Amino acid sequence: MAYWQLAIVTEVNQRGNSVKDMAELTNMTDSEVFLAFSTYATIVILKMILMSPITSYFRFTRQAFANHEDISLALKNEDQKKLIRVDPYVERVRRCHQNDLENIVPFVVIGLLYALAGPELSSALLHFRVFVGSRLCHTVAYLLPLPQPSRALSWTAGLVTTGSMAYQVFSSAHL
Repeated sequence: MAYWQLAIVTEVNQRGNSVKDMAELTNMTDSEVFLAFSTYATIVILKMILMSPITSYFRFTRQAFANHEDISLALKNEDQKKLIRVDPYVERVRRCHQNDLENIVPFVVIGLLYALAGPELSSALLHFRVFVGSRLCHTVAYLLPLPQPSRALSWTAGLVTTGSMAYQVFSSAHL
């Protein structure tokens, strides 16, 4: 056995249960809860990524650009200063994307911790599905636009779901 291999084995043995802990972590990531989290997190992340091309589409179709260098990409040869403007619908799409960033990133972080905390599969699926459904409803309500309180209710459902998962993580913590 090489010196570096012996050093690693010695270090692992000195840490006691490091091998067991690593095996337990591997089992957690193979669990149905973690696989469900991975699936639902991927759905909302892809939805969030899709908002960028949607914003670009509306910038081009509405000829409403934010920067001078973007004007050269415009298809029409109108007075270029008129193309630097704020379009209400482009701004609506941008705000929807911003709201995704403010809500999906915390869901992914807290959801990962929640999945690793070992919840029941049925409870985890409920949390993940409610969050994904709330974000999809929020986007539809924002982009169409639907009358309030549809957007507010869908946002609240996502926030409460993330808060519930955070509570579960704190409840299972060994403080």
